Order: sequence, then C-alpha cells, then structure tokens
Amino acid sequence: MAQINPSILSADFARLAEEAKAVEGSDWLHVDVMDNHFVPNLTLGVPIVEALGKATDTPLDCHLMIEDPDRWAPQYAEAGAGSVTFHVEAAAAPVRLAREIRAKGARASMALKPATPIEPYEDLLPELDMLLIMTVEPGFGGQAFLDIMLPKIRRTRELIGKHGLDLWLQVDGGVSASTIERCAEAGADVFVAGSAVYGAEDPAAAVRGLRAQAEAVTAAAPWACGH
Repeated sequence: MAQINPSILSADFARLAEEAKAVEGSDWLHVDVMDNHFVPNLTLGVPIVEALGKATDTPLDCHLMIEDPDRWAPQYAEAGAGSVTFHVEAAAAPVRLAREIRAKGARASMALKPATPIEPYEDLLPELDMLLIMTVEPGFGGQAFLDIMLPKIRRTRELIGKHGLDLWLQVDGGVSASTIERCAEAGADVFVAGSAVYGAEDPAAAVRGLRAQAEAVTAAAPWACGH
C-alpha cells in the first residue's frame, strides 16, 4: 500500500499545528531537520518535533539532514518521532545508529543523496525499516524531480526483493501528481510530498489523490507482486 507523507517544509511555519491537522488523513507527517552544515539551510529541531507530536495524531517521520547524526538522531526518537532517518554520508557507524534508533522505539531509516550509490550498503539493509532515495539534492523544498534517480530506485527495489526484506522504500524531492507514478512504477512505496500537498487548495484531497495515483500503478507493477 502506498503511503503519503506531507512535508511540513512546505507548510506555514507560523501555523504548524493547524497545518499538521490539515493533512491528518496522511500516513505520516514528514519533518525536515536541517542544521545549516550538512545542508545549506536551517529549519527546526527537537523542541518543534516534541510540540508537533502533541499537536497531531499523525506519526512523525523525521528526516535528519544534519552532521553527526550518531550523536543527535536518538534524541528525535526520544522526542516522539515514529521514524528517524539519518544520512549515510554523515553517519560514522550506521548499523550501530540504526540499532540505537530501533532500541528507542522508532523505525530506523537511512537516506542517500542523489550521487550516493545503493550497492555499497546492500549488507546494511536488514538493519533498516526504511530506505530513502533522495530525488533532489537535500536542503531546499520546491526543487524539480531528478528523473535520473529512477534507475537507482529500481536497483534498490531489486536488492530489497533479493533479500526478501520488509523494507519500505521512500522517495523525497519533486514528488507530485506528474512524477509519483514514475516513482511507484520504479519501486517506491512511501512518498514525501511538500508543495504538491501544501500548495494545493485542499491539502487533504491532494494526499488522497496522490495515494490513489500511486496505488493504481503499484497494483500493476511487477515488483509489487506478493508485496
């Protein structure tokens, strides 16, 4: 089943509680954490995640675009995030970190920037609950989708199938009504959508529409047989 995770990076930061409630039919609320070091942008941190967790029943999917996630990522699990994603490019000990996130009660997820190949991390996949393939360079919302990432999504889905893993495959960056079907066909089943949801007149309806598009494609995709 396709999951839609609206990104609050595209929401009105002065009305975060209301913006979270506007998409309560979504599967997760995607929270972009940026430190102005790993990426050239600064957003929010643990206190906002704690406050959001109290303002919505939608579980929080925290994507940490930060340096030294080995030190900081577990705090987001403690703050109430249901899923915590760290970037493998920034992690010193990704297996240990994934295990620590899981031990604190959250799903452990690893993200790869566009230029980072999946193949060197094949042996790490059983340690994860989700893998995030960035379909734009991390750091800013509203970027155009990178079609050159589709083969990487396919290769990742093949690796997941090869090992028989129950591993979610998330895409983030430029996901919209015009790109989500390509991502689903390639093998993604969790979709982060920012401006496509919060730029819509009715964000909740946008979530339902994106999910319907993805599920229609997934139903016919060879990779999803028995998924």
